[in-house]
Amino acid sequence: MTTELADNVRKYRRRAGMSQEELAHAVGVSPGTVRKAEQGGTIRMETLHTLARALGVTTAALMASDAPEPVGQAEEPNRVNLIQLRAALTPAVGLVDQDAEAVAEEPNLRIFRRTLQDARVLYFSDSYKSVAAQLPGLLRDAARAVAYYDSGDEHRQALLARAEALRLAGTYLTQAQVRQYDIAYAAVRSAIMDARQAGDMLAAGSGVGCMCWLLVRQGRLDEAEQVAAQSMDAVEPKITGAEPDHYAVWGGLAMEAAAAAARNNRPDEAKEYRQAARAAATAVGTAHRNVSRHWSVFGPVTVAVKALEDSLVIGDARAVVRKAGEQEELSPKAWKRLGRPSSNDGNRFTLDVARAHTRTGDLSAAMDELTRAREAAPQWLRHQNGAAETMQEILGKRKRTLTTEMREMADYLGVAG
Repeated sequence: MTTELADNVRKYRRRAGMSQEELAHAVGVSPGTVRKAEQGGTIRMETLHTLARALGVTTAALMASDAPEPVGQAEEPNRVNLIQLRAALTPAVGLVDQDAEAVAEEPNLRIFRRTLQDARVLYFSDSYKSVAAQLPGLLRDAARAVAYYDSGDEHRQALLARAEALRLAGTYLTQAQVRQYDIAYAAVRSAIMDARQAGDMLAAGSGVGCMCWLLVRQGRLDEAEQVAAQSMDAVEPKITGAEPDHYAVWGGLAMEAAAAAARNNRPDEAKEYRQAARAAATAVGTAHRNVSRHWSVFGPVTVAVKALEDSLVIGDARAVVRKAGEQEELSPKAWKRLGRPSSNDGNRFTLDVARAHTRTGDLSAAMDELTRAREAAPQWLRHQNGAAETMQEILGKRKRTLTTEMREMADYLGVAG
């Protein structure tokens, strides 16, 4: 936690006329947590959201910029591990223009798309090392195709193919295992620009959804909500009976805007965005899948799963448990009838329910959910900070000897008992 952030917590608390004990009571944490926040200690982002809400300010208002911390002497591993991908996304620029690489042989866009599809499958199966190894070559091939086809429909198709490759790179670089946000931004920005140049506003809009996810990860909540809302206006379906892709992209942007607003202590705005997403899901009917172009699985179940996050963000774990057990769209029968969400959204839903059970004291139910997530996506779970935090909380709350299941899960997630 930065010094300026700690100062902001103290400043807004005093402005609200509250003592540390009063703020702690309003938030539902111990006074020690508030003291820790004001002393620059590390606190959870969710705790920061609740502090902002109790103080009547946005989360962004507490997260003012500060001078970066020294990086220390240890070399950051991904600085070297991703050097080829960095070179492909952020090529060196000097005073002399680099000669463009001559493309002697006509690229085969059909084969390129098949290769890109294989890489996308690897990503969604959590084979991150394989994806990282393929990305530099994919990006170089995409650039050659754009250079070779300099006009007409083939140029447009080459731009869209490169946009997909860039989005894959940006998504890989943003996810929890890698978190290289600066070059992720370069990749996603370029993906959006390529799709816009190709005249495909839906492909561009789905890229904006990825951009919003990245901005939220960076704590840029105001920007994430703004760009999502503006992009919703640009792609809003104008008539009843628009194509499912259109509703899915627009509804996906509504979900991104809601996620940013909820985390930024703007619950009324988040509610409006969620209502827009539900309207789009109703128009679609059942889960609409277009993973190849828009990376989208959108429908009533997806909207319900994503909306559940809002209750967890504001610290209402009991509401999460209640909705998970009672809300029709979240029932196993509804998943069969309306269609499952994407594997990532489904896995995150399971993890959210595990965290909620932990906070309500039902450690057995929490372990059941963690086990379910591990069985469904073992590599994904291993790299989720939320999973490790949940397991750490379980260990802290467990009064009796740990079960074998708990010890094994703690070991798997790298959590010390």
